[in-house]
Amino acid sequence: MPTLQCDVSTASRRRRKIERRAQPLKLEPTLEVREIDERSFKNKPAESNRIWIAGKPVEEWLAASVGSSPCCSVCGDTPCRTIEVEGEVFEDIPEVIILKAALIAASRLVGQTA
Repeated sequence: MPTLQCDVSTASRRRRKIERRAQPLKLEPTLEVREIDERSFKNKPAESNRIWIAGKPVEEWLAASVGSSPCCSVCGDTPCRTIEVEGEVFEDIPEVIILKAALIAASRLVGQTA
């Protein structure tokens, strides 16, 4: 499986954008990247490209569904993981969708003790 460096760079860039948007709300996003090995990817491709917010996958916060689509490059013959949000399907989840999930999570977690 090819290196995920491009994906890590993209994730870092997105985190910075989301951080700027969330700053007025005093939200502090953090980025943790976990690379899966080729064998794990082949066995469970739906575990790749997963985004977690406050301990839950982004699709849970958005009431989204997980699917797959034929891959055009890095996944080879293995299908790419997708999520469907409000009728729109994404392989590459836009910042605005991630921010929406983060805001939903923050609103539900307000007042909870750590």
